[in-house]
Amino acid sequence: MKSLQLYLAQEHPCSYLPGRSAGSVFIDPSAPVTAQLYGQLLEQGFRRSSNNIYRPHCGDCNACVSVRIVAQDFVASASQQKVMRRNQDLSVRAVSSEFREEHYQLYQRYIEQRHADGDMYPPSIAQFKSFLTSDLELVRFYEFRAGEKLLAVAVTDVLPSGLSAMYTFFEPEDRRRSLGRYAILWQIQESLRLGLPYLYLGYWVQDCQKMSYKTQYQPLQGFINQYWQALPA
Repeated sequence: MKSLQLYLAQEHPCSYLPGRSAGSVFIDPSAPVTAQLYGQLLEQGFRRSSNNIYRPHCGDCNACVSVRIVAQDFVASASQQKVMRRNQDLSVRAVSSEFREEHYQLYQRYIEQRHADGDMYPPSIAQFKSFLTSDLELVRFYEFRAGEKLLAVAVTDVLPSGLSAMYTFFEPEDRRRSLGRYAILWQIQESLRLGLPYLYLGYWVQDCQKMSYKTQYQPLQGFINQYWQALPA
């Protein structure tokens, strides 16, 4: 890690806090990324988007906190247990992260119906590929199916220190299943099955309502002042 070169990205409007600017620092795109290296970077608050490994770097603002669930200590709440029971009929299969039309069609519906006010609207194949597909061997697309019907895809990195939930998209009209919540609960279980201690959930911003759901999964730790520490529910 000491030999890695870091670069500053150009500032842009913050996606989480209105009226603020955001920046990031990212590692040399030509550097070979292994699961071990990315796992070490993840421990230091970095994150992946496609093949780019980055971390927020926003001057005096430290609102973005990298968070992770302690898998072995997680106890599902009553409502989370209901979500798990509601989806017991689903099968889950891991596939490589190459582009598939079936995945994109689901992603397109999801963005158009759930995130039409966000940065990823309108969706496109080029955007999907640049954001989610990767040639890194550590990346998995977990498909959630009811029979043959694809209901959700969880884009997940498999690392020595845990699973990293990079992005999940799902059938927007199927609200009864709470597919987004179930994908997180399933990945906690998968972390335990693989003998991995953590499920990383990316960044949490306390004053961003869209990210408040992450505190529902306890115990949750945040990387603050260069240390991992417990976050309140």
